[in-house]
Amino acid sequence: MKIGVHKIAMASPDDVTALEKLIDAGEVNPADIVAVIGKTEGNGGANDFTRGYATLAFRLLLAKKLGVEFDDVVRRIAFVWSGGTEGVLSPHATIFTRTDETLARSERRLVLGISETRALSPEEVGTTIHVRLVADAVREAFRQAGVVNPADVHYVQVKGPLLTGAAISDADSRGVAVVTRDPNGSKVYARGAMGLGVALALGEVEESQLSDAMIGRKLDQFSAVASTSAGGELKACEVLLFGNAPGAASDFRIGHAVLKDVIDAAGVRAAIENAGESSAGIAAIFAKAEASPTGRLRGWRNTMLSDADINYERHARAALGAVIASVTGDPAIFVSGGTEHQCAPGEAPIAAIVRCGES
Repeated sequence: MKIGVHKIAMASPDDVTALEKLIDAGEVNPADIVAVIGKTEGNGGANDFTRGYATLAFRLLLAKKLGVEFDDVVRRIAFVWSGGTEGVLSPHATIFTRTDETLARSERRLVLGISETRALSPEEVGTTIHVRLVADAVREAFRQAGVVNPADVHYVQVKGPLLTGAAISDADSRGVAVVTRDPNGSKVYARGAMGLGVALALGEVEESQLSDAMIGRKLDQFSAVASTSAGGELKACEVLLFGNAPGAASDFRIGHAVLKDVIDAAGVRAAIENAGESSAGIAAIFAKAEASPTGRLRGWRNTMLSDADINYERHARAALGAVIASVTGDPAIFVSGGTEHQCAPGEAPIAAIVRCGES
């Protein structure tokens, strides 16, 4: 397997000109594209339609370049968007290509497995059914990627549905209950269930520890490599599992670390070092951002959780984005808010993909 990594700038949620130029120049074969992960300048909430808008624009371009029907694009390419480019964060997309090329070497290089759950009904979102569906998809992505050991998995991105007003009305019409009637509040349960699904698949938690009642509440059960996002534009969960494996022909490696808080610059450097930092440089950074559950940051009070004007996720994304950019010198960073069951409370995962030097 050979994974290509191409990060492009976006002037707006529908801006696909940079990808079109790469395709027209022959630098990216559209037939090899398997995933797009990006940031849009929406609010990141349940009503953030920039994510669906971006997917629409990319699907239209790729349908034309691939010569396929519009609906066929999402059957072959996974799209993961996170809204919110507060502070210095820059709207962008990272394009991943995958081919079957291999090399006879023991050195581990970047691999990627992709899978998808079935569509979830509203009453399943944020429940143990949600957890198990994601766990099965993670296992499939693990197998597909060819990773040898769970310890070689460094980043599992899962994007799935939250509860929209329409979904709640659908559940009401059938007389079934949902985990919450608050669309924005449903992100906690959706992200949490997906994080636990990763943890269950990778052996970080036992199934006996799981219940509907603990999802989004008992946060001492978690995955150290999960990064989950929820949006109203999806019905199923998309799983992208990144790791390193021998025999891969990729020009990249991936590593991860745990951020102790949103100003943990040492954690940023640790992720880069874990990937095997080289002079060839950093290709992409993916991180989650969280407010301190105590309302204090290294002993000092902060108002992320008590600010009635700005959601805490937007504070956290802005703060962490500035810290990461100060280390890497690059503001085109994927920073997503909300870490339920993704590292211990107050902590957050971070992954770095680096270009390998000549070997």
